[in-house]
Amino acid sequence: MKYQVQENCLTVFLPNELDHHNAEEIRKESDHLIEHNHIRYVIFDFKETNFMDSSGIGVIMGRYKRIYLLGGEMCAVHANERMRKILTMSGVTKIMQIYEEEE
Repeated sequence: MKYQVQENCLTVFLPNELDHHNAEEIRKESDHLIEHNHIRYVIFDFKETNFMDSSGIGVIMGRYKRIYLLGGEMCAVHANERMRKILTMSGVTKIMQIYEEEE
């Protein structure tokens, strides 16, 4: 997994498949970065992601709870149509914006 911290913003570059095999690693590393870098904004980059199961949704919801308590916000970028559909059906779009790329 790849992460980028700029000031108080963390970008999480999600893998091709966000599932139970890598959800725990993403959860631990992002929580560590949020705590140690005073993160208030989290961006989930779905550019490479083609599959996400319920554990992936759990990662997003769990980070939202942390960030919300800190007074911050989250968003998603580069989500393809399939990922947008999963995020919408799971209710994630009610707690975070999905930004489209300008063409």
